[in-house]
Amino acid sequence: MQADTQVVGPNTHEAGPGQGPRQGSVTRVVGLMSGTSYDGIDVAAADLAFDGTEIVLRPLGELALPLDPGIRDLIGATLPPAQTSMADVCRLDTVLGQAFGEAAARGAEELAGGRADLVVSHGQTLFHWIDDGQARGTLQLGQPAWIAERTGLPVVSDLRSRDITRGGQGAPLVSILDVLLLPPGPTARAALNLGGIANLTLVRPDGDVLAYDLGPANALVDLACRRYFDRPYDVDGEIAASGSVSEKLLAALLDEPYFRRPPPKSTGKELFHGGYLDAALLGVPDLSPADIVATVTELTARLVATECGTHRVGELIVSGGGVRNGRLMHRIRELAGADSADGADVRIRPIDDLGLPSDGKEAYAFALLGFLTFHGVTGTVPACTGADAATVLGSITPGRGPLRLPEPPGVVPTRLRIEPPVARGSKA
Repeated sequence: MQADTQVVGPNTHEAGPGQGPRQGSVTRVVGLMSGTSYDGIDVAAADLAFDGTEIVLRPLGELALPLDPGIRDLIGATLPPAQTSMADVCRLDTVLGQAFGEAAARGAEELAGGRADLVVSHGQTLFHWIDDGQARGTLQLGQPAWIAERTGLPVVSDLRSRDITRGGQGAPLVSILDVLLLPPGPTARAALNLGGIANLTLVRPDGDVLAYDLGPANALVDLACRRYFDRPYDVDGEIAASGSVSEKLLAALLDEPYFRRPPPKSTGKELFHGGYLDAALLGVPDLSPADIVATVTELTARLVATECGTHRVGELIVSGGGVRNGRLMHRIRELAGADSADGADVRIRPIDDLGLPSDGKEAYAFALLGFLTFHGVTGTVPACTGADAATVLGSITPGRGPLRLPEPPGVVPTRLRIEPPVARGSKA
């Protein structure tokens, strides 16, 4: 797939709420994303439409809604390496479904003007089963029936499992947005998302693509901040900036075999959890908490710089919550960007420059994936996930009315065009 970005005029929404769009019309989609940091639900709404082999996406706005502390505690107590019960799994599936339902309702009303056609929910990942480098299964909780009942809209969910059935990693699914959005250039271009886990999508000058999870981004930083400072995350990287990097701890962290495994590959908190950090800390027991935060922040920056060097990346498009971590971004620029001592000089800029907000990219990506599913269009790039074929992703839960699916467009999309965002409070 190859892609480029243009700006076009507004579309006209033709379908009523929940009734399903007519061929060639705009589908108004609410996307929900709760990542490995499990601190809240990102909500984004967009108008999406096919225009020949292009997809047009018009952002309608985003919301960042914190999860109830009780739900966060239950997730934390259930994530690996903790032991859990089926009772807790059932409770989480229900309370997360209810939370996603409320988030979707707010998105449909506040962002989509009460005229949404579809909700897409990533769910909350509780386990991503990797066995000897191969993805065997994945579990996202947040029962979609609660979302459908709360909003009355059809819901696309469980978007990762189908790719795994074709030998794929089920991740990073955001790669399809990256590939459609980034045309090949004179040097390699890459999209980096700094969520709980850092993932990279590479578009080479010849159009070949590759995507994979690098390793932890915010996951270990947030863990250390909660553990040592009773804070959910490192605001602007201030804690990391106050500490010093321990090269001994960093070397122990980098000794993880995952980093040497070739892509495609995926990972999560099944690997990069408190036990991973504790094992590395055994050799450096006297580090201050600020030094630990500084070191796990440096880990992410080193991973990013290494991969940029390996692939000779000329331009890096950055998104995710990690963009707000000033210390992390400073170190990425020092190691790989224009400030680097070795002259790497990777051009680094936020995805906002291409028309999508950094914090909302993943929610928009899942809105796009659900839109593709709703229209019977494949939502994966096999070269990015490692699957043997592209597949239509997910399951669809009907809304209150009859489920009416649109006719497939009959073409494979090759581009993503971004329209100017709609100002909050204006009429879409």
